Amino acid sequence: MDLPLIIEPSELQAALEKQESAQEPLLILDLGKRDTYQQAHVPGAISVSPADIQLGTKPAPGLLPTQQQLSILFSRLGLTHDTHVVVYDDDGGPWAGRMIWVLDSIGHKNYSFLNGGIHAWLAEQRPIESQANTATGTHFEVASIDESVSITQTQLLSAIEEGSVQIWDARSLKEYTGEKAVSARGGHLPGAVSYEFSLALDSDNHLKLRDLDVIRQELAAIGINGEQTLVSHCQTHRRSGLTYVIAKALGWQMRAYDGSWAQWGNDPSMPIETGE
Repeated sequence: MDLPLIIEPSELQAALEKQESAQEPLLILDLGKRDTYQQAHVPGAISVSPADIQLGTKPAPGLLPTQQQLSILFSRLGLTHDTHVVVYDDDGGPWAGRMIWVLDSIGHKNYSFLNGGIHAWLAEQRPIESQANTATGTHFEVASIDESVSITQTQLLSAIEEGSVQIWDARSLKEYTGEKAVSARGGHLPGAVSYEFSLALDSDNHLKLRDLDVIRQELAAIGINGEQTLVSHCQTHRRSGLTYVIAKALGWQMRAYDGSWAQWGNDPSMPIETGE
């Protein structure tokens, strides 16, 4: 099924209507809150707990789960190599974006991100259902991890010392400056620039992405242009899940620092900067 990376509610509805006659299966994953899912979700959507796509162990809970954990998850979700996956959430897209990164990490490139998620779907009065869906399980083995879409703490430290990366900090400005500390230390990675993930969302248009050309110009103004390796992070690689999708939509190669500030800010050996 030839669907775009950023899919509009109208396009997804059309794809759902065609799905019965299509040979390629469509798997819709709802990464929003469980109670939201129980009230209303896209027809056929399966609820996925965000905890299932995080390693969940301190000090860096946002690291990618193990190959075995991912194999179990995607087998339960009924993934096949031919499946086109559509992801969304109820918060403008950070968890959905993280799932795109997880799919990239396991080498599955057939996916779409529902623009605006459930908020836009409901606002446009698209069809909904409330009964929970379960998948027909498959045997999906994650044979390897594509490490080109992520960066480790050690690799990132070397890249910072070499000046070979652009770093997008997707946290709030107060976290970036160090005024608010969620880890043992507040502040930011040396050379990182601040562009909070929510700035890319249009609160007047049901949390859809703002115009990508405008976002590109705003990022260029602070030194992010995709001309070097682009690294993004937040506290646990949830908020930076959205920035990962934005970078893909802009045609930029991004590596997610899934250790994020939870790892860096809690390691006293890592250099940090504070202030703006």
